[in-house]
Parts: sequence; structure tokens; C-alpha cells
Amino acid sequence: MSDNPMEFRFRVRYAECDAQQVVFNARYADYVDIAVNEYIRAVFGHYQNMLDAGLDMQVVSMTLNWSAPAHFDDVLCARISVKRLGNTSFTLEVNFVRYPDASPIATADVVYVMIDPATSSKKTIPDDVRERMVTAGQGVVVSHAGE
Repeated sequence: MSDNPMEFRFRVRYAECDAQQVVFNARYADYVDIAVNEYIRAVFGHYQNMLDAGLDMQVVSMTLNWSAPAHFDDVLCARISVKRLGNTSFTLEVNFVRYPDASPIATADVVYVMIDPATSSKKTIPDDVRERMVTAGQGVVVSHAGE
């Protein structure tokens, strides 16, 4: 994991909480998707730029582990970093912490495979993209929380 990961901050909305008054577990997959889209924006500038380069990505595995609940109106920070870069696949680690005290909430490991969007077949991650994936977003904070 990077010592200086990209951070995406967002506020928990009322509708994301369950009858136990905590963020419903399935919402974390949504949170991962939104955070990774911000990361892709840091790597490519815009998702369409990735498609224009003949690349796309698909989730093949997601593992989530929780350490504490999050509640309505909490500000969460998703810290995104590259955990592993393979030939055609890569793993992103997304650590969710409460902002600003950084108390751990959950961790997700998400494995993606790079594909050709025209054929949906696996595609080798180009060297220039590999380099950007490791360095993109380091130290960048994107906030949708209004804090």
C-alpha cells in the first residue's frame, strides 16, 4: 500500500443506513465503485480516455472486511492504492476510515481484469498505464463531503 494514497471523502446519506442505524453492508460495494472511479479519473483524466485507449476493466473479485460501523452523516475517507499489478489484472486496496480521526471502518480488496472493450477479452496492462496506476492520485484529496 502507498504511504500517500489517494483519498476520496464522502458523507453517509440517510438512505444508506439500515434498520440497525448503520451503513448497510451492501452499500460498501457502491462506495468502492465511486472511489475507484475517482481513482480512474486520476489515472486517465476521464473514464472515456481509458475507453479511447482501447482499455476497460471488470471486477472479478471483491473482499470486504469491517472493523466498525459508520452512521448517518459521518464523513468517510476512502484511501485508494494499488496492492498488486499483474499482467492483465490488478488489485486495488480501499481503506475506509472515519474523517477526520482516521478510525478504521472497513477495508476492500478489489481485483480487476483489464479488457479490450470491443471484444471483452483480457488485455495486457500497457507499461505507461502501469506507471500511472502506481503514481496517480498520490497525495490527492477529492471531497464530495462538503466538510
